[in-house]
Amino acid sequence: MPNSPELQENLKSPSITLRFMASPTDLLIAGARGISGGRVLEWIDKAAYACAVQWSGTYCVTAYVGHIHFTRPIPSGHIVEVRSRIAMTGRSSMHIVNEVLSADPREGIFTRACDCLVIFVAMDPDTKKSRPVPPFVPQTDDQRRVMEAAESRIELRKAIEQEMNKQTYDGPSDAPRMINRFLAQPMDVNWGGNVHGGTAMEWVDEAATACTMEWSGEQTVAVYAGGIRFYNPIHIGDLIEVDARMMRTDARSMQMSVHVRAGNPKGGREHLQTAMHATVSYMAVDHDWNTVEARQFTPKTEEDIRLAEHAQTLRNLRSKYTPKPLIVAPSAQHID
Repeated sequence: MPNSPELQENLKSPSITLRFMASPTDLLIAGARGISGGRVLEWIDKAAYACAVQWSGTYCVTAYVGHIHFTRPIPSGHIVEVRSRIAMTGRSSMHIVNEVLSADPREGIFTRACDCLVIFVAMDPDTKKSRPVPPFVPQTDDQRRVMEAAESRIELRKAIEQEMNKQTYDGPSDAPRMINRFLAQPMDVNWGGNVHGGTAMEWVDEAATACTMEWSGEQTVAVYAGGIRFYNPIHIGDLIEVDARMMRTDARSMQMSVHVRAGNPKGGREHLQTAMHATVSYMAVDHDWNTVEARQFTPKTEEDIRLAEHAQTLRNLRSKYTPKPLIVAPSAQHID
């Protein structure tokens, strides 16, 4: 039975805002003008997790992060706001719209730096299986608009996932590549005993940034992530392999595919299981933060050629479906 407005008033809030200061330790590279995309995604994951748990009343896991637009850098020292709110719910899933804003505390004017959609799934702490969540019923015109925007992404997400499932990544390749291996540390643990989804996304950005910087010879920044999918939990003490591989270059952008694999180190690297997969676009910037032309990668092996075509297919799908915007651009907002 759907919630009546009266019943929904008694439920927990469908939104949450985290506010904090971006610190020098949030920078990935000394001298960078802004916080790395991976750290921003970690912030988003924490806020969206809090929103999901607040709504569902139980532990939740990250299932998907997508439509991530990085519009400008966030300098160290800025006040940061991460705003997360429920857009729609399924049986056990919560689609959460997230907006990251920042302001120089001396000026107090917040402007947007990033927005994205995150899907969390509510879990039963005893059975470790998904459990139903209270249905979200929009009450305002803006809530209805956001729900429609989230719904408009479902078919696109399915089409992209079908396209991604056709690909292989283990054939001969000459593509620029960066593989990082390490053990998941106790400091990476989340409230359910596994690695934070946000921490894993930061690993993705670190490997992809290193790969694109090595290839371009310039500092690079993440500008868009089309989809980050989580398949298996990562446990503390697991051997982690982050495999970042270039798929395609265009005039200014570099499209990266990044797999995170994990497993018991005693089992060896050949037994690691895919824990997550991400596709992220990067651009190179000069000392004044202006974008520069990308060094071109020409695929030659059969798999490299196919993955370059795959990257273009993903772009074409996003143009074909043209989902409604999650966020309506607001005017600048002052610190209250």
